[in-house]
Amino acid sequence: MSRRALRRLRGEQRGQEPLGPDALQFVLQEDDDAEEEGPKRGPGSGRSGGTGKEGVQVNNRFELINIEDLEDDSVASVEKSDCTLSGDKGRAQHGNPETKRDGDVIKATPPEQENVLEDIDRILERIEDNSGFSRPGPPPLISRKHVLYVEHRHLNPDTELKRYFGARAVLGEQRPRQRQRVYPKCTWLTTPKSTWPRYSKPGLSMRLLESKKGLSFFAFEHSEEYQQAQHKFLVAVESMEPNNIVVLLQTSPYHVDSLLQLSDACRFQEDQEMARDLIERALYSMECAFHPLFSLTSGTCRLDYRRPENRSFYLALYKQMNFLEKRGCPRTALEYCKLILSLEPDEDPLCMLLLVDHLALRARNYEYLIRLFQEWEAHRNLSQLPNFAFSVPLAYFLLSQQTDLPEHELSSAREKASHLIQQALTMFPGVLMPLLEYCSVRPDTTVANHRFFGPDAEISQPPALSQLVSLYLGRSHFLWKEPATMSWLEENVREVLQAVDAGDPTVEACENRRKVLYQRAPRNIHRHVILSEIKEAVAALPPDVTTQSVMGFDPLPPLDTIYSYVRPERLSPVSHGNTIALFFRSLLPNYTTEGERPEEGVAGGLNRNQGLNRLMLAVRDMMANFHFNDLEAPREDNPEGEGDWD
Repeated sequence: MSRRALRRLRGEQRGQEPLGPDALQFVLQEDDDAEEEGPKRGPGSGRSGGTGKEGVQVNNRFELINIEDLEDDSVASVEKSDCTLSGDKGRAQHGNPETKRDGDVIKATPPEQENVLEDIDRILERIEDNSGFSRPGPPPLISRKHVLYVEHRHLNPDTELKRYFGARAVLGEQRPRQRQRVYPKCTWLTTPKSTWPRYSKPGLSMRLLESKKGLSFFAFEHSEEYQQAQHKFLVAVESMEPNNIVVLLQTSPYHVDSLLQLSDACRFQEDQEMARDLIERALYSMECAFHPLFSLTSGTCRLDYRRPENRSFYLALYKQMNFLEKRGCPRTALEYCKLILSLEPDEDPLCMLLLVDHLALRARNYEYLIRLFQEWEAHRNLSQLPNFAFSVPLAYFLLSQQTDLPEHELSSAREKASHLIQQALTMFPGVLMPLLEYCSVRPDTTVANHRFFGPDAEISQPPALSQLVSLYLGRSHFLWKEPATMSWLEENVREVLQAVDAGDPTVEACENRRKVLYQRAPRNIHRHVILSEIKEAVAALPPDVTTQSVMGFDPLPPLDTIYSYVRPERLSPVSHGNTIALFFRSLLPNYTTEGERPEEGVAGGLNRNQGLNRLMLAVRDMMANFHFNDLEAPREDNPEGEGDWD
């Protein structure tokens, strides 16, 4: 509703009455004569002759544009206030002395003004309900939407940055797109840039596999052309030369795995801007291939991680989420985390449950974290994960620190927080001392010397549990550094020590549960630790994982992978090469003999003579560094020798 329409509803300007058939003609005639005779009171204030309806005097013809919208928005209020409006018409017709005309503004009596304002409130409430806006106040803990529902507007980091710095600061440096850059569609995950290569379909598509029980299962597909590019990419990765991937991207600029792998190379070289740009290009390429029925927000679309074609989308979303968190957009990163989790929530191949609590706390979305815990605790046992065991009570405590909630809700949240943190400390006593060390807090001697929280608590826990604890503390320890949080934690630590000294049977039950539940971490947790790159957690990985070769475009692939096509076997040059060729290849891996066909897309195969030239230069350099000892030199210094040969 426009501002002019609201002014009319308040009675500050004419146009409140519906237009009659002859009103438009009358108004235009009066407007034409206004220039000669000046403003004057005409019969427009009463009933127009013979029409039976009241006309409207409008000083500006353009004000008639919004009259139809005004009538549509206020139909309900007009029907409810027929008595009031008819009373106004009667008083206006008979010249009620309480109604005054001052220029073009009608000043109504206070009771009539109150009725109009009540109608305005009803209209505004209806507008708020239709537009989705709510009145100020904390959101409810339980919402009708799915817990993994993703909001489109929160996928754009500019939305969060505008809230922090204002639209002028965020959009001020953005330049309009160049007209020669034509992109096929508008996307939600990223905004195409004018610096990107011209988009052409790379051969990537998506198909619907099946729909059952309200869920839709999709899968990405590679065309024959894209499969050839994928084979070239694997050859380029095996060469251990990033320039080969650059050469491949010159011919296939939207090949997803090449973009992901090159992004990691740029990130290792501290080129964060280029690394993020490559990830955004990969997301754009995959979003352009979406099936028309695939939805990012519904939470009912599934992608099987066992299919290699789908893994690229998971990893691109994860890497983009990491960039957003480092950029200072935790709310947007939380939305990406929910999106990844919604693609396969049962299996959770990237183990996003180890991260969603951290992002919710950083984004100060405490209600969402509490709701997720309440809805999933029954069937997912989230309290058995150290991150949820400590993050949920922290969310309750931080929620109790807010001043805009009623007093009974604050006290209830504080009690719930204390109860849950005591359970967490009893179940995971090995978290306390490392947490205090991370926060640079010296524990009390009573706590440090107690057998329950002492060094034995950390040493005696299983290796899988130690890995989860290291992951949580390395990522979220700074959330506990606030003085109020530490004071609350200290109070509950003393309560737990009293329960331990009193011989609470819960303590022994938790100890037995730790020995049974955390014998070995599953493969998805190892994959998450590798992607997180948290040093403390990576150091706790078992040897069978650290000894494997991990590729950035596909870390720890599932053991039950579903292949839709197989890479053609390559004839190993070692099996048919001669000794000299093997020697040359040991000096220069890209060396090819006359009978071998160079791989397309590899920098060494573009020019057959380039490898040979580099080989000759290497051999010359090697020969130049050889030094032979002169056996005749000692005889010149001592012609008679030392007599060793006698």
